[in-house]
Amino acid sequence: MTAVTPAGRTWFKSSYSGGEGGECLEVAVTAHAVSVRDSKDTARPDLTVGRAAWARFVRYVTGAA
Repeated sequence: MTAVTPAGRTWFKSSYSGGEGGECLEVAVTAHAVSVRDSKDTARPDLTVGRAAWARFVRYVTGAA
């Protein structure tokens, strides 16, 4: 599922997210940054980090570091 915000960002929910309303995150990728938000409360501020920092985080959590 995707959603486009007025700011022009397209938010993606993980393909691992089920349709039963569990706890999910959404991610929006731009040329220079990655933003993460709570899919259940999209009015709250998102967290934005640089793409290099996001890549390091993903490598760390997947054990690929």
